[in-house]
Amino acid sequence: MVKYAREADNASKCAKARGSDLRVHFKNTRETAFALRKMDLNKAKKYLEDVLAHKRAVPFRRYNGSTGRTAQAKNEGNPGGQARWPVKSAEFLLNLLKNAESNAEVKGLDVDNLFINHIQVNRAMCQRRRTYRAHGRINPYMSNPCHVEMILAEKEAAVKAEKDDKPRKMSKKQLAIKLRSGSKSA
Repeated sequence: MVKYAREADNASKCAKARGSDLRVHFKNTRETAFALRKMDLNKAKKYLEDVLAHKRAVPFRRYNGSTGRTAQAKNEGNPGGQARWPVKSAEFLLNLLKNAESNAEVKGLDVDNLFINHIQVNRAMCQRRRTYRAHGRINPYMSNPCHVEMILAEKEAAVKAEKDDKPRKMSKKQLAIKLRSGSKSA
């Protein structure tokens, strides 16, 4: 079994998926994955489909040198306005999401109640090619692939807090302010 960077809190309520040595740019994939963190599964799939259709953009926060600005970036919460539409990264992550979803179905989890608990992109070993330059020289022509791993988890049912009939305990400073204002003491 492959070791993940982070183990799930409750393994029976989680589904995992990972891709190793994916031939897709590390930097673009990292930014796309960062945009998906803590999103609901269906929401994340819709977001990636919108990125493929150029309806929504992926905000570039870390690897944003020479990245152009677009109005769509402000809608995604990037005040700098730098965003792109990394199509290949979006396709790879969408396929990985679908794989994790089918893993969840096999485990018998509620697919509508899943969210992305953990997503991580690591650099893989560079793949080497060569390009031919002037005067008979040769330069490297490297690709930067990546490893991607994700964990989908079911949302915990929210437990409503029990109502306390006891009055809230106040500090001496709060009591003094309350007395000065003339309201009744509790």
